Amino acid sequence: MLTDHRASAPARPVDARALQRIAARVARQPDVPWLHREVARRMAEKLAWIKRRPATIVDWGAQAGGSADLLSRSYPAARILPVESCGVEPAETSAMPWWRRLQRKAPRPVPPGECPDASAELVWSNMALHHAADIAAVFREWRRITVVDGFLMFSTLGPGSLGLLRDVYRDARWGPPLAPLVDMHDLGDLLVESGFADPVMDQETLSVTWAQPEALLHDLRALGGNAATDRHVGLRTPRWRRALCDALEARRDLSGRIALSLEVVYGHAFRPSPRVRGAETTTIPLEQMRAMARGSRGRS
Repeated sequence: MLTDHRASAPARPVDARALQRIAARVARQPDVPWLHREVARRMAEKLAWIKRRPATIVDWGAQAGGSADLLSRSYPAARILPVESCGVEPAETSAMPWWRRLQRKAPRPVPPGECPDASAELVWSNMALHHAADIAAVFREWRRITVVDGFLMFSTLGPGSLGLLRDVYRDARWGPPLAPLVDMHDLGDLLVESGFADPVMDQETLSVTWAQPEALLHDLRALGGNAATDRHVGLRTPRWRRALCDALEARRDLSGRIALSLEVVYGHAFRPSPRVRGAETTTIPLEQMRAMARGSRGRS
């Protein structure tokens, strides 16, 4: 494993164990989250800009990423290796839609440590990075498994997400509704510190509306959960849930719907050729130094 690059992640107070449980629950769902499908489609459109045709693709966070079909259509000759970092097994076949059951013929997901060094021309990760407690460590793993001149594409939630929900929690003094998310500029810096080159970061804000607060909460749960270190500890009561729904009801927009914003961050980078490092010390024989000194006096 390559360990010559070390990046220091931006401060992100997060409960790592809770985050792992959340990631495993999202990955076990019988269907891909609705937002992940849409983001995967948008990210796949960017592949048209890439001239290189990867022979091996690592699909990081494959089960919840919903990208297998898109990658297969974009690169029909490529070998696609699904990777799961949260150690989950595929959902039960009986709970899957028919199209997900067909995907059981694909290779089973493997843990990140089973990916060989420099084994993928493309590392792809759709909506999985915000489920990582140590983003710098993930970037180092991505660099390790990417070949020289191979490329990386990923998407993740940005800090501009769920502003209305954060306002509701703040006004009610309920603590944060989710763990802090990392800004795209910090992600770009981490990519460089982790050994990638020419990072291109982009973001867009999606506005999603719901007719009822219960439907909103149901859909948000399919996307993740709250892993903030200062979140409420323990189970919430039905009375609290009713108060949350009432607060969301009070924030309907002019069209009568409840709108939430979701910031989606996209990242793209290459793994460059390793730099040739010069020797840290230079040894010069004493006689050579004396000769150099004599020559210097002769020229003065």
